[in-house]
Amino acid sequence: MIDRRLLLVHAHPDDETIGTGATMARYVAEGAHVTLVTCTLGEEGEIIPPGLAHLAAKHDDALGRYRIGELDAACAALGVTDHRFLGGAGRWRDSGMMGVASNDDPRCFWRADLDQAAAALVQVIQEVRPQVMVTYDENGFYGHPDHIQANRVAWRAFQMIRDTPLEVAKFYHTAMAKSVMKRAAEAMHAADVAFWAEESVDDLPFGAADGEITTEIDARPWVEAKFAALRAHATQVSVDAPWYALSNNIGQEAFGVEHYILWSGVRGPAGVGAPVEAGGIGAPFDREDCLFAGIG
Repeated sequence: MIDRRLLLVHAHPDDETIGTGATMARYVAEGAHVTLVTCTLGEEGEIIPPGLAHLAAKHDDALGRYRIGELDAACAALGVTDHRFLGGAGRWRDSGMMGVASNDDPRCFWRADLDQAAAALVQVIQEVRPQVMVTYDENGFYGHPDHIQANRVAWRAFQMIRDTPLEVAKFYHTAMAKSVMKRAAEAMHAADVAFWAEESVDDLPFGAADGEITTEIDARPWVEAKFAALRAHATQVSVDAPWYALSNNIGQEAFGVEHYILWSGVRGPAGVGAPVEAGGIGAPFDREDCLFAGIG
């Protein structure tokens, strides 16, 4: 078996757990080297515990440093020992949601020079030598400027090393299948849990059609590690398994089956998918069941 090395690029602390936590825990447990790069400290996050409200950007502006500790605890829960902040902790600041005043802060990640930020990521790639990279799609999944910029930076770095000894074999976007979102909505309604979207899932500006999904990672045995990591992000996340909520207090389901779209690289052979009731997309299964499928 090859020495498997996986590099994930996320925007803020907690993003790694919400979107890819079970996957990360699975690959660590299977002996892969998992490297997490986080692009900001998440300084503009909305704080859930009232006793920590003073950390907010509009008060002490100390949330970012506090979230370093939360991220350390989350990584420990997932088993991840290799975590770096892009360019060093605090190099680029959280930009806040799209259209707010913090987008104009010259320190924010949204304003980062793309080549400079990508060069910082190439330094990590040079050290780690991953075969696989993971980040968001071109819309940052839901349009957050830092997620969009994380995609741009990761893709630029991937292109900068193409046709060199550092070349990465596969580049993935995170994804959430519309069919899985629908089943989660139905389960939350049945459990009388407030769902995060009043409108139809089909009308939401994010989520992927089943046919777009190339890769389905069944990491259900590690979902408890994912919940432990979610609990570590206590300023941002409240947990009542199998649900969690952000500061809007709207429920979401924490999945042990996580989906991806192969954006560049050679697609590997089809694997064995998770059953629909476990969060899988279902038969006929023609998707990879491993991010390293076809490598080596």
